[in-house]
Parts: sequence; structure tokens; C-alpha cells
Amino acid sequence: MRTPILTLALCATLAACASAPDRPDADAATLAQVAYRDPSHPSMTLITVVNNRSGAGAHTALMVNASEQVIFDPAGSFYADIVPEREDVLYGVSPRIFQAYRSAHARSTFRVVSQKIDLTPEQAQVAYQLVTTNGRVPGAFCANSTSSILKQIPGFEQIEVTYYPVKLQEQFAALPGVETDVYYEDDSDDLQKGLAAGNATLNQDDASN
Repeated sequence: MRTPILTLALCATLAACASAPDRPDADAATLAQVAYRDPSHPSMTLITVVNNRSGAGAHTALMVNASEQVIFDPAGSFYADIVPEREDVLYGVSPRIFQAYRSAHARSTFRVVSQKIDLTPEQAQVAYQLVTTNGRVPGAFCANSTSSILKQIPGFEQIEVTYYPVKLQEQFAALPGVETDVYYEDDSDDLQKGLAAGNATLNQDDASN
């Protein structure tokens, strides 16, 4: 059993995983309407938000490209009017939605590390089923829930379950064939401002198309 001090330290480290209120689940018709599948190879991308000052992890998410591309955003903060969500999964994740997701989280105080690995179609569909049936995740359990899912995918059984985003990122980096991208922005360190600005940009782009 964790001591109160250790529990408080864990909650402080992972506070960003618990900053968003629950959104109403989108219905099946809405999800079907926005469904997007990236034409590239089936894959998954581990997304880690890292504090530029301390190097500590602030959030973990997982993008899966299978029969459609989604982002499992456990206890996440991201929202956009044109991106429906159901049980901590974001749907309709096209390249511009993925960029909006990264841009919302990257700011003067945080960077976004994306680690992509190709999967077989069978592995990708297992990952998709796991993230879309996992259900909502409590605050501060973003890395825990993601690592638990990764461990169930054939070929990734060696992943150890952890509460810490950077520890999961380090495990993922050791996998063969991982492609890593680190994304920076130098705007306000206020996450809510970044989310609101991204939402406004997506709405404007959608209206002009």
C-alpha cells in the first residue's frame, strides 16, 4: 500500500492527466460519419507530453491506425467541436486533427514526443479493439491504462505496466523499428488557451471547406 507522501507525489507528477471533465459520449452515427483511416501502414503511435524544465511526463496517449485511426486519450484534456469522443477515445483522427492534438499540448513549458511503430493488420485491430472497449480512465492513470493495453497486444507482452509516462516512453523507445518525433511550440504555457485556440482554428478550417 502506498504511503500518503508517495501518493501525493504521484498525483502531482501526473496532474495533467486529470485536468479535463468528462464529455458526453458521441453516438454511433456520429462516429461513423467522421471515421478516418490513414492510408499508410497499420501502426500505433505512443504520445508523451514531457515537461521541458523537469523532464517529467505529464500525459500519455496512444494513436492507433487500424480499420480507422483514433487516439486513446485516457483522462485527457483535448477537445474540439469537430472531434467526437467516446469513453476517452477521439475519433476522426486525420493528419490535421493529430497536428491539432500535438499543438494543443506543446507549449513553452512542454514538448510532445511521438513514437510510431508499424503493426501487422491483426496487431492493429487488436490495439483498436482494446482502446475502444477500455472505457473511461480515472485521473492520473493515463500511463497505467496505456501500458496495460500495450501489454495485451501480441508482440508487446514485454511492456511493463507503469504509472509514469516517461518510463513508458523509454520502454517504447527500446522496441525495434520505432520512429521518434519531438514537437515543440513556444506559445503560452496555459493549456486551456491552447485548447481553445486549436478548437477555434479547426472550426474555422471546417467552415471554409
